[in-house]
Amino acid sequence: QVQLVESGGGSVQAGGSLRLSCAASTNAWDRNSMGWFRQAPGKEREGVALIYTGDGRTTYANSVKGRFTISLDNAKSTLYLQMNSLKPEDTGMYFCVATGASYAAAPLSPGAYPYWGQGTQVTVGS
Repeated sequence: QVQLVESGGGSVQAGGSLRLSCAASTNAWDRNSMGWFRQAPGKEREGVALIYTGDGRTTYANSVKGRFTISLDNAKSTLYLQMNSLKPEDTGMYFCVATGASYAAAPLSPGAYPYWGQGTQVTVGS
């Protein structure tokens, strides 16, 4: 069982930055695929940035490459998403996700993650 609690969302103007945090409660921190999905109103959930805690392998959506960075604090069992150069199209509800105790072969697929946080809202004004 994995519990995920996100924080750090908010409103920012285009070009600004935000950092999201996800505190994880799990007995398998060192062998999880974890990351962030987002969902805008009327759109499907989209994988944004994912990481395998076992070796640090990362996967990013093309739309955020070079702007977003996913990272881990192993001592705190916490996942971060640093978002820079934010655009209005980055607006949405951001969800922290986890596989539980495995590597996600399709990291950008929402079906790979049985565990989801409650979400945190990010709004980027133009």
